[in-house]
Amino acid sequence: MNKFELEERLVNFAVLIIEIVNELPNTKAGNHLSGQLVRSGTSPALNYGEAQSGESRKDFIHKIKIVLKELRETFVCLKIIHKSKLCKSEVKIETAINESNELISIFVKSVETAQKNIER
Repeated sequence: MNKFELEERLVNFAVLIIEIVNELPNTKAGNHLSGQLVRSGTSPALNYGEAQSGESRKDFIHKIKIVLKELRETFVCLKIIHKSKLCKSEVKIETAINESNELISIFVKSVETAQKNIER
């Protein structure tokens, strides 16, 4: 997967997150989690774009770690929403959980590879 395909995947993930947020109920819990989810779930695409302009290898790694941190936060938030049955669409929430898990794996590997390359 090249960087353009990965960026597109992150953008599609952000769109899915927005769709989920728009389906959450207008309750205290729904509003709290929707605010949290929309921030953490759209952040990876934005931060990945910023990482592409990293000033150095270390800067790139730092920004990719931010992407990873936001993906992990999103993953946990999605699990809370799923277990509490706040989302109307079971398919969307399960798709988002699976995609966030896959993206986490991709970025863990990316950080490992970038850190190995810096040691050379």
